[in-house]
Amino acid sequence: MTAIYDFSARDIDGNERSLAEYRGKALLVVNVASKCGFTPQYKGLEELQKQFAGQGFEVLGFPCDQFGHQEPGDEAEIRNFCSLTYDVSFPMFSKIEVNGDNAHPLYRWMKAEKKGLLGTEGIKWNFTKFLIDRDGQVVERYAPTDTPEKIGKDLPKVLG
Repeated sequence: MTAIYDFSARDIDGNERSLAEYRGKALLVVNVASKCGFTPQYKGLEELQKQFAGQGFEVLGFPCDQFGHQEPGDEAEIRNFCSLTYDVSFPMFSKIEVNGDNAHPLYRWMKAEKKGLLGTEGIKWNFTKFLIDRDGQVVERYAPTDTPEKIGKDLPKVLG
């Protein structure tokens, strides 16, 4: 059975990282953007990171520029924005595509595991979120409008 640990991704500093390093943790994987109406969710995501990190939880941010050109910067600009504007401490990865022929393999897998509200696999917008349990399986998919505060109420079921 495929799990998130079977994938790797390039971090925001350009280093290829195996997602197996998160084995045993509950994860919230989010496609993020710096110039989106949902960008203020970075604050809530960081609060989740700080509140639940000690219980084996991690937010993983994947910048994406596929929706309204809302992540136009390069990795250095994205890292600076996240650090200076929202004091982001959770891991950030290099910019990826989440839809189409060049979609990152991780996103292809997550979308197939949990389809959207209309039964479609495609990501509709920035800040779509996937909750991964400690076994590396997708247990929930959240719309961009689902706030980190709402998701925080679901974390006890995966942190057990």
